[in-house]
Amino acid sequence: QVQLVESGGGLVQAGGSLRLSCAASGRTFSSYAMGWFRQAPGKEREFVASITRSGTRRDYGDSVKGRFTVSRDNAKNTFYLQMNSLKPEDTAVYYCAASDRLWSTNKNEYAYWGQGTQVTVSS
Repeated sequence: QVQLVESGGGLVQAGGSLRLSCAASGRTFSSYAMGWFRQAPGKEREFVASITRSGTRRDYGDSVKGRFTVSRDNAKNTFYLQMNSLKPEDTAVYYCAASDRLWSTNKNEYAYWGQGTQVTVSS
């Protein structure tokens, strides 16, 4: 199995940028599809972005398309989420997750999760 640790969250003003990182350890990182999800208070966990094992396919949730970019560096066992043009509605705890699937946007298909990192966007 794989262990995941997120970092890079924080407080930012609307219109600003943040870059989240997810460091993986354990089983070979490149054997997993990776995803970012987020959960705001009182809301369900929602899909943000995902990337296939080799990085050839990337998917994004509708609310972040054109603003967020997902990437991975298999040599560094690290997964990233670049977030630009942040909005107050992006405020949430962001989680990275690993899936044995080739790719997935469904949180139920991700078996391994990090502890989450808080992102707060002020207006």
